[in-house]
Amino acid sequence: MSTLGNILWFIFGGLVSGLGWILAGILWSITIVGIPIGQQCFKIAGLTFFPFGKEVVYNGSSLSIVVDIIWLIVSGLPLAITHLVSGAIFCITIVGIPFGLQCFKLARLALMPFGAEVVQK
Repeated sequence: MSTLGNILWFIFGGLVSGLGWILAGILWSITIVGIPIGQQCFKIAGLTFFPFGKEVVYNGSSLSIVVDIIWLIVSGLPLAITHLVSGAIFCITIVGIPFGLQCFKLARLALMPFGAEVVQK
């Protein structure tokens, strides 16, 4: 089921969402200080392209909280709002609810991406 979900997700919004994360990663990687943040964006882009069958585990430290606050101010809010709006649109229909739930998972990750780890279910 997760393979079919990932294929449908990629076609109906995962490609655009993943490209948003890649764009954020490229913009962060322009500066030397932003390279670690850009690398995290590229990791999350992989999750955004194919989210079914994967889970996000949060194990934040004090350093990740500081970076999360900087991230939230600079890039996190636009990505989170995009995922929230997409999730609300998907949840209008019964068939779209699993896709909406994935959008909400990605919206939370867009707010706090550092200290998060993607694991297989």
